[in-house]
Formats: sequence, structure tokens, C-alpha cells
Amino acid sequence: MDLSNKTAIVTGASSGIGIAFSEKLVQKGTKVYGLARRLNKLQEIQQQLGDLFIPVEMDITRANDIENWVKSQFTEDYSPDILINNAGLGTFGNVEELSIEDWDTMMNTNLNGVFYITRQVVPFMKKNPNHCHIINISSVAGLLGNPQISAYNATKFGLRGFSEALFKELRYDKIKVSTMFPGSIATHFFGDDKEANTHPNMMQPGDVADTLIHLLETPDNILINEVTLRPLNPKNPDNQ
Repeated sequence: MDLSNKTAIVTGASSGIGIAFSEKLVQKGTKVYGLARRLNKLQEIQQQLGDLFIPVEMDITRANDIENWVKSQFTEDYSPDILINNAGLGTFGNVEELSIEDWDTMMNTNLNGVFYITRQVVPFMKKNPNHCHIINISSVAGLLGNPQISAYNATKFGLRGFSEALFKELRYDKIKVSTMFPGSIATHFFGDDKEANTHPNMMQPGDVADTLIHLLETPDNILINEVTLRPLNPKNPDNQ
């Protein structure tokens, strides 16, 4: 896909790899609708990236709000080319200590929200004369289970199954579906104090975004449907 003059939707665009994805796309000449709950943060990002980045205040767990926005924004003659389902969160702890509220929040954000926006965007993509691409951001936690992240595992394993089925469902409509499974990235995912919760051996958001751009720029009849990214040495250098 030639990314110039394309239209993308990026969820979770106000932080971490969502910012990096948006920045790389804008650099390629793509119009990016950046969705997140924090409008003030999105507006700050727009000041940095310019008018190709369009802030959209949106909680992806609200199905009706997503439906209303998609149907008001797009038409048969103007449809999105790219959907990046990036929004996600994790709450960790032993299963007996995990609250029902935390479970529901992860399910609604990491899995239900992906379904809500995808089901609204796909009909417009099917009418797009060009090839389109949906990229779902999972995690290595979608490939293997580990103690104290059972709920997060469940959402990311679920996202892998959803993506696998979706790629087989949409491939003949000229819509690619890819899933990325990144390991540890130097973002605020592990807590608000980035300096205290990250280290130099973690992957950098810009490098992960470069991989996303590579997936999007593959020739139309080539699909990389899954890609796993890990730091070569995941250990904190201060502890070695």
C-alpha cells in the first residue's frame, strides 16, 4: 500500500505506541483520525504532528458512540483505508484478587472495543475500491499464559482468535488483517512513572511503529498476518 493520501483510524492514540503509530503514518502522508478518551492529550499531539492528525474524543467501549461517529464521518465515497486497533490496558494480580470491575474493564477495552469499531468500519472498507488493512495490536501475552496476568491473557488470546477468523473472512474483499504480538515496550503501560518502570533493553515505540509501517507497505497480494516482536535481551541492564 502506498500510504500517501490514505486515511487511517488509530485507537489508543494519546499515548505510547499509539502516538508512534500516528507519527509514522503522518510522516508518510496519511490522514490519521486519532481516537482516545483524553482530548487534551490528542490536541497536544495534533500541535506536534499537524493537521493530518485529527483528534477524536472517543471511549471505544461505548458501542453507540463508535457507531454514530463512524457513520457520520464516512460515506460510500469516503472510506477508511486503515484501522489500527491499538487501545488496550492491563491490570495484573492473582486471580482471586482480581476484581470483577477490572476483569470487565479489560474485556471491554481489549476485546469488545475492537469488535465494536471493526464491525462498523468493515462495511465501508468493503466499498473501498483499494486494498485496505486492519492491524490488531495484541501482545506476547496472546501467545503464552503467565501467572498474575490471566485476565489480560484471556483478552489477548481472544484477540488472536478474532483476528485469525477475520483475516480468513475478509481476504477476498481486498481487506488484509494482521496481528502484532509485541513484547516489552518502553511506554507508560507498566505505570505512570515511565522512568521507574522501563529500562534501555525494552523495545522503543518508534521501532515497533516501523514494523507496522512495513506491514502496511507490503504489496497488495502479500499478507503478513502475524508478527511477534521481542527485545533480544529483555533484562534490565542495571540488574545484570
